[in-house]
Amino acid sequence: MSDPTDVRPSLGVDYLQVQESEPFRTLRKDHRSFVFPLAVVFLVWYFVYVLLAAFAPQFMAQRVWGDITVGLLFGLGQFVTTFAITMGYVAFANRRLDPQSASIRSTLEKAEVDA
Repeated sequence: MSDPTDVRPSLGVDYLQVQESEPFRTLRKDHRSFVFPLAVVFLVWYFVYVLLAAFAPQFMAQRVWGDITVGLLFGLGQFVTTFAITMGYVAFANRRLDPQSASIRSTLEKAEVDA
């Protein structure tokens, strides 16, 4: 009698094996090597902005030009940084991640057809 908790399909792709494969590990490593450092840099930049706003209001209130203050420039810089990170990630993914994932996907599709 078979185990009712065993829900793995008997045919098809073994996704645990795929997850442990070298191409998938390389894809995951490349993704993490871009995302984690950039996330840390952005969070540090964000918390510096928040801490300066909370503990250095005189600095943030300094006028740079007309009614434009340092705090306003830092705040707008958050938006610019967000868009720059997004554009950088898209370019990185198109150049490095998409070819790797397409190769893995085609291998899986071929294995599924062959099964």
